[in-house]
Amino acid sequence: MARYLVCITGASGSIYPLRLIAALAAKGAIVHTVCSPWGARVVLEETGRPIGYWLGKVRASGGPSHRPAIITYHSSEDFSAPVSSGSFRLDGTVIAPCSMGTVGSLASGATANLIHRAGAVALKEGWPLVVVPRETPLSLIHIRSLQTLKEAGAIILPAAPSFYSKPQTIEQLVDSVVYRIMDHLGVHNIHAYRWS
Repeated sequence: MARYLVCITGASGSIYPLRLIAALAAKGAIVHTVCSPWGARVVLEETGRPIGYWLGKVRASGGPSHRPAIITYHSSEDFSAPVSSGSFRLDGTVIAPCSMGTVGSLASGATANLIHRAGAVALKEGWPLVVVPRETPLSLIHIRSLQTLKEAGAIILPAAPSFYSKPQTIEQLVDSVVYRIMDHLGVHNIHAYRWS
């Protein structure tokens, strides 16, 4: 069974990881999640509900055929969590949304929390690390940090939704990014709109 890690930082755009977690769980994947304190604050501010509510909702019936999903939540301060080690194999790590503070930490090799450590592990182990920045405009410091991550093997996938599928809802717009993330994790999704 495929196993993924979804990390949530304090940038705006909490709908992206929440939709991604639900989509991966629906495919039968085991999903590990880490949320920074500011990430949790943004989830609450943007959705009106705490992160635990959303994870609980997916756990209850978000798996294939509406069965329970396997989701494990780790504190961002818990360096003893299994996802902090390369011996705990993952099929991919996603940081969405990825704050520029997290980008800078990853680019410099600094690990102040479990999200930084998990990103560093993905890079050193060579499995997919998808970084989803949601910041505009970008300073030269941001661009250089993103370049460093790209050169180190990360996939830089900005939260830039497509419009050619003619989305009718915010969820459909967000899902155009979510499905691109899944593409880079090697997870096929029949709902993804493909240009033809």
